[in-house]
Amino acid sequence: MASTTETAAAEPFPGWSRDTIDDRIVNPELYTEPEALHADYAWLRANDPVHWTEPRGYRPFWAITRHADIVAVSKANDRFINRDRTYLSPIEGEQWIREMTGDTHLFRTLVDLDDPEHRKLRQITHAWFQPGAVRANLEGRVRALAREHVALMRARGETLDFVNEVALWYPLRVILDILGLPREDEALMLKLTQETFGALDPDVVARSQILTQGVGFQGTGNAQVDLIRLAQIFFEYFGRVLADRRANPRDDVASVIANGTIDGAPIPEREALSYYVITATAGHDTTSSTAAGGFEMLARNPAQLALLKADPSRIPLFVEESIRWVTPVKHFMRTATEDTVVGGRTIRKGDGLALFYWSGNRDEAVFEDPYSFRADRQPNPHIAFGHGVHLCLGMHLARLELRILFEELLPQIAELHLAGEPRLSLANFVSGLKTLPVAVRWH
Repeated sequence: MASTTETAAAEPFPGWSRDTIDDRIVNPELYTEPEALHADYAWLRANDPVHWTEPRGYRPFWAITRHADIVAVSKANDRFINRDRTYLSPIEGEQWIREMTGDTHLFRTLVDLDDPEHRKLRQITHAWFQPGAVRANLEGRVRALAREHVALMRARGETLDFVNEVALWYPLRVILDILGLPREDEALMLKLTQETFGALDPDVVARSQILTQGVGFQGTGNAQVDLIRLAQIFFEYFGRVLADRRANPRDDVASVIANGTIDGAPIPEREALSYYVITATAGHDTTSSTAAGGFEMLARNPAQLALLKADPSRIPLFVEESIRWVTPVKHFMRTATEDTVVGGRTIRKGDGLALFYWSGNRDEAVFEDPYSFRADRQPNPHIAFGHGVHLCLGMHLARLELRILFEELLPQIAELHLAGEPRLSLANFVSGLKTLPVAVRWH
């Protein structure tokens, strides 16, 4: 972000055009410079909060930008389903996936499916991710990893890239530990995760060895990661994990998934492999983005850092504000199963709806001074974890990881400043900082 207080008034920015707003709100490039995007969101909330959107190269959809409407759609999971369209993708990309897989999705994860399948899959790991279980089983292990990474951070000296030297690795090691995967595989898992969520990002593309042409934003033909080959690599890796845990179960989440049952039968292979993929990718990427985004705001505003150092009991509030501020998952799609009404607009059966969480988390009707980062904001009814039956399964673990990291880190910091300009990843679905240069003076 450009500053502690973002500029996002309802007045259009210079050069703004009502005719191009549809293209902008889906453009991944705009998510790297979000001031204009937030101005678009603010204009939509004030003038057309349930907006029929026809971007070039995409199937039309309704853009849902107000907090209340996002919550209402999320709660009505019988009228608004996931399985037809999970996230915004160009028509060309949708057709490509359908031709290659015979399905609308690469995977069959919790976010791709609806009840009763969703509920039955979720139940397999439900007990592992409940607050009491997370605290009892994982707090000690997570704290040990947090201390390890704070020590590594100190060893770097007074300047470092917080994203690439800390934030990417700490949540990744937590999730690999929970899954029971070896640490030597962490570089591979990080690479695959970045290629999943940053398939169009030029830095990711430059490093990738699995590229394709012609299915990028608005059919530009730019190189992007070959998502079909990426899915194959994931399935090959986790296929070996699945076979091993069925033959040699352990006390880890990988074994829970491998030996899970649905209606008395073993979990189907594609669902099991997809379960591994979403746990291993979304299970750490969103947490690392939140850690980096929150740390950036402390670097930009020493008064916020001093507030937390003076009263560490406020760290859980800081965690919630970091989650609201970053909103790592920028949107999810739903499809209407019947004619209905949202925000006073008639939605027809089969229409798509994009729930823009980043907009909902800046809604002036819900959040006082929403473009300011307040480390002790309370109340904070953000919707970054979603709402309704698809509420994020791993949210309690994410909160635990973030709280513990900053409990261990902040008391050791005397001063914190930016050492360069942070950079955001190019993606309109799941995104966050990809660099955060900081200067730290340690106690």
